[in-house]
Amino acid sequence: MISTLFKALRVYQWSKNLLVFAALLFAQQLSYPHQVLRSLIAFAAFCAASSTMYLLNDLIDVENDRVHPEKCMRPLASGALSVGMARAWIGLLLVLSLGLAWWLGTGFTLIVLFYLITTTLYSFELKKVVIVDVLLVAIGFVVRAIGGAIALDVKFSNWLVVCTLFFALFLGISKRRHEMRSLSDDATTHREVLGHYTVPYLDAMNIIVAGATLITYTIYTCSPEVVDRLGTDKLYLTLPFVVYGLFRYLYLVHQDIAGGDPSAALLQDRPLGVTVALWGLTCLVIIYWRHIA
Repeated sequence: MISTLFKALRVYQWSKNLLVFAALLFAQQLSYPHQVLRSLIAFAAFCAASSTMYLLNDLIDVENDRVHPEKCMRPLASGALSVGMARAWIGLLLVLSLGLAWWLGTGFTLIVLFYLITTTLYSFELKKVVIVDVLLVAIGFVVRAIGGAIALDVKFSNWLVVCTLFFALFLGISKRRHEMRSLSDDATTHREVLGHYTVPYLDAMNIIVAGATLITYTIYTCSPEVVDRLGTDKLYLTLPFVVYGLFRYLYLVHQDIAGGDPSAALLQDRPLGVTVALWGLTCLVIIYWRHIA
């Protein structure tokens, strides 16, 4: 039952919520225990909120999932988890997420509510609207990053927010491409909006957003505002990891190895996982070197 529940809550997808820690790292708040605690609570709030939405989405799509080659193994679609139990957990997790958010203040509560409302609208209707569907998924990532800054009451660079948006669009478009390739003629049966996409169109979109991600991240690392705030102009040294990470993920997408699930790709593809770890470690050393030294 615990294993079934973990699958239903998509615990492995909680890696997306690690974005809330971006503010803790880039605002140089790691040395303040109360700020670390607030970030951990913000992370827990988004984990509860995202699992609520995963369960709700599975509840809405249960019939379509039962005829999907991969999603048919999900707990609700397979019958391992009952509809009644899923509804009970939705209520419990909703209360938990809002309770934790309220503890962090009104601003953070509003950002979690915004996430819940937009994700609910996506689950019921907006996932059927071409382009809007991937935009809303991307906004969910941006909300996590902004929420992390609000929880700590620190300023978050606009360039980093824009970069997060483009990177999230890159992941969302890659997912749509994977669905188009893996489902082929049955694509629209499983996801109505796929009828409006083609693989060449999605590839063109991905080239644009991948380039935009690199440009905005480069501008962020060299921005005078960021250099002044961090006290270092060496953050550009993390660029090779970002370039390789994007290219590696594009490689996995075009080889049909990954693309459907970024969290799974991060866990299963060693080069990608190592790259992300090295990027994080390099950021940590560059930003905190003067404090360590």
